[in-house]
Amino acid sequence: MGTQPTLPTSIGLYVHIPWCVRKCPYCDFNSHEQHGLILESEYVACLLRDLDTELARTNATIDTVYFGGGTPSLFRPDSFARILEHPALQVVREVTMEANPGAVECGSFDDYRQAGINRVSIGVQSLNADSLVKLGRIHSPEEARAAVAKARDADFHSVNVDMMFGLPDQPIEMAMHDLDELIKLDTEHISWYQLTIEPNTVFGKRPPIVASDDDRADMSDVGMERLADAGYQQYEVSAFAADSGQFECRHNMNYWRFGDYLGVGAGAHGKVTLDDGTIVRTQKTRRPEDYMRDQKTRSSEIDRVELPVEFMMNVLRMNDGVENRHFTCSSGLSLEELEPALSQLREEGLIESHRISLTDRGRNHLNSIVERFL
Repeated sequence: MGTQPTLPTSIGLYVHIPWCVRKCPYCDFNSHEQHGLILESEYVACLLRDLDTELARTNATIDTVYFGGGTPSLFRPDSFARILEHPALQVVREVTMEANPGAVECGSFDDYRQAGINRVSIGVQSLNADSLVKLGRIHSPEEARAAVAKARDADFHSVNVDMMFGLPDQPIEMAMHDLDELIKLDTEHISWYQLTIEPNTVFGKRPPIVASDDDRADMSDVGMERLADAGYQQYEVSAFAADSGQFECRHNMNYWRFGDYLGVGAGAHGKVTLDDGTIVRTQKTRRPEDYMRDQKTRSSEIDRVELPVEFMMNVLRMNDGVENRHFTCSSGLSLEELEPALSQLREEGLIESHRISLTDRGRNHLNSIVERFL
């Protein structure tokens, strides 16, 4: 039997801004195409009321803030400043804003930096013009390069770029050229991941032709070698930092360590450990217009039997994993709750013997290993 989980002293805050210029055919996020004027000031007021409500769930200090979407950079810099002036956000160490090339019209990166953003994540996705068209992106390769250059000049602590591989009609040679061009941009962080076809998307209804599983596995293997050769250290399945320990995304690391975070905004999710040891997940009303009428929250306890797989599907994404005792601290359960799967996987050489971390061989079987804890 376990005890109560250790209450966290610091947590993250996720802020969802749901509007975008155009919905991409692969996107299954809660994003809505902008039609007419966005009620930006009114939405920010709703976010601040929502935040006050969420803060009542915890005594922990907010350490990181992540503005995701949608396309947060559609909002003006002063809207971010207004949010970040909240008293609970005065000791935050990392503030990330997602941005898309071609959708940073409301202010310069310098203005966002002055508003309190110190990390920006740019959705490049590809630097090949044909691939961008097939992905439904609204920017060109030249606009992507220009956006990254402007972000680097704005003195953010870290600039991340997102790129996908396994794109429609993309052979391995094209994928590697795409990655080589991205590496030349010389950012502090790269998120490089495989395109997945989600059911509730345009691609899900009309799947494009993509490379075989074997070819996409080759893209992954060769790409990770090139990133390593360029000085990027992988610390999570799709995350690569130029200097380990300095440019890793603190906010995402908290997710992967099964940490707590508040979620505010239309459709935002959260995870909070309450004072009595109960671990709950929260979700806000998805449609922006409904959310702005009433910031309703649906809350549900994570069942004890679900905690092992919830924990493992997060921590095993990290190259270093976590210490054994972290399972008990974050879930309140004994390490025995991971048995017999944990011991069997260690005997098979897929999980390290001294900590909860995949071996090099185990990283090739992440999904099937997580399923062993169901």
